Amino acid sequence: MTAVVDDGAGLGERLASLLDGAGGTDAGRLFAATAGAPALDPITLYAAAVEADLETALWLRPSEGTAFVGIGRAWAVEPEGPGRFRDAETAWNNLIAAAAIDAAGLAHGALGGPTLLGAMGFSGRRPAQGDVWAPFGPSSLVLPELLFAMDSAGNATVTAAVIGSGGGPRAARAQERRWEHLAERARTTAPNPGGMVARPVFAPLTIADETPSHEHWRRLVGMFAGAVGRGRIDKVVLARRVGLRSPVELDVANALRRLAATAPESTTYAFRRAGRTFLGATPERLVRTVGRTFRTVAVAGTIRRGADAAEDARLAQALLASEKDLEEHAIVVDAIRSLLTPVAQTLAVARRPGVMTLRFVQHLVTEISGTLPEAHGLLALAERLHPTPAVGGEPRDAALAMVDEHEGFDRGWYAGPIGWLGADGDGELCVALRCGVVERTSATLFAGCGIVADSDPDLEWEESRIKLRAVISALGIPADER
Repeated sequence: MTAVVDDGAGLGERLASLLDGAGGTDAGRLFAATAGAPALDPITLYAAAVEADLETALWLRPSEGTAFVGIGRAWAVEPEGPGRFRDAETAWNNLIAAAAIDAAGLAHGALGGPTLLGAMGFSGRRPAQGDVWAPFGPSSLVLPELLFAMDSAGNATVTAAVIGSGGGPRAARAQERRWEHLAERARTTAPNPGGMVARPVFAPLTIADETPSHEHWRRLVGMFAGAVGRGRIDKVVLARRVGLRSPVELDVANALRRLAATAPESTTYAFRRAGRTFLGATPERLVRTVGRTFRTVAVAGTIRRGADAAEDARLAQALLASEKDLEEHAIVVDAIRSLLTPVAQTLAVARRPGVMTLRFVQHLVTEISGTLPEAHGLLALAERLHPTPAVGGEPRDAALAMVDEHEGFDRGWYAGPIGWLGADGDGELCVALRCGVVERTSATLFAGCGIVADSDPDLEWEESRIKLRAVISALGIPADER
């Protein structure tokens, strides 16, 4: 990797200097330049890029004020199968090793510089051509042509990336013009302070398809719980896919605003491919790495929200006392501990679970952190952890075999690792939950439940219904209509 001295120049000048110095001979080489940017509303910038019909990605942590918006595609790695994590890591490392990156991009660390945005997919299988997941692929980590990044202090940067120097300074100027246009569009269309816009009036969504059906769900939960009771398995996660239709076009930007406003402690995300948008707000981190340190979390065990603070507190105490939920949660904690112990130098696991309160549900949560003997890289740890028992089951292989045989649909990116990866191998991946794929007047939503020996099929169905409410409500439909 070649670094260029920071001379205080603007984005176009920085990139032009890199490209001009290469002499047009580096066909597959990455050139990336970073400059300061105005603090823009990330969702408005995302919407401006979508309006321009560009491939676009959003990664937003409202409670922290941090955000990424990826615009366009300079490069991507899209491996499939069990080796996809290693294949992606190798391809990215090779690209970065030969790259020309200006010093500003390196100095900003997580705030800018070349960064991948995307997902690894739950199974790594290539989706069928007619599946809702077809445009997203088995996994896809994309290096945007333009990356807007903002930190909790409101500092912002924009990074421009180009593969090959053949375009020279002309390509640099084109990137800068595109950025200036999108930034101006975001400035002039930003919402009022507070981030919310008026709630549009929607006719009720109707269910177009549902897999599995309610009756089939009852049979599957009974069968899975029986397998746990007989000692064949400790836990298995069963998911639902619900297809919905609307008489009017669904407003993705408004949905993202509602998700960010109603779940600020979660990560709001969106990935747009070929007219479809995978969006959601997940409360669950898979892994975050910074050098030799890492953080992850166990989230399992669920109860509804109450009508007021007092009922919330009573329900939280009931959750903390629930043998069924504590058993489900302990399985996840123990599995993560056993997965990390062989590679961790230090490992800290909270002694007791706490309660995470979201808009519609409360979860048991245990924070886990540690250090590694040496920098291990985000994807290497993600490969070890995914899928945790919170979304797959335990033992992993037996649980996934049951899911593959009986669930009845391809999970695609649902419950898979999604997030960002920097040039230094560090980044953050979350578990893609509270999510759905939206295309014009249709939405395909996903939710799952952990099944243990004493799981009740109707209670699990109700839990999945409550989990679906977050995205349904964000799409403009009152939660009590579903």
